[in-house]
Amino acid sequence: MRIANLIGTLGLYLASGALLAHTPPDHARVFFIGLEDGAVVSSPFKVQFGIEGFGITAAGTTGKIRHTAGHHHLLVDLENLPDLDEPIPHDAQHLHFDGGETEAVIELPPGPHTLQLLLGDEDHEPQDPALFSERITITVQ
Repeated sequence: MRIANLIGTLGLYLASGALLAHTPPDHARVFFIGLEDGAVVSSPFKVQFGIEGFGITAAGTTGKIRHTAGHHHLLVDLENLPDLDEPIPHDAQHLHFDGGETEAVIELPPGPHTLQLLLGDEDHEPQDPALFSERITITVQ
């Protein structure tokens, strides 16, 4: 009976570790560097991606680092986050930075646009809980 309890407890411990593997700490955050809500920019413009409390690694990374890091996705002109239980789509509104890039030069047409960062894991799925920035609005001249 004691061995069965020990095996059950060990199984729960291992399962909880696996469930927390891609979980950023509470203090982790992603944010824009030098680009604020309400900014007016000329296209093309540089966007810098900041992160604290979690790491950056390329998509498809294997090994232990994949549990404590991710890569940036820039969401452009989306009213809502994508489905956080699915891989992040790959299209003109969901820009992937698979190489672990922390900045990019973006070209957008004139007018207002929203931007938001969403961190993805090695398979382009958001961490749990998802690590995303505030949505900002910029105006391209």
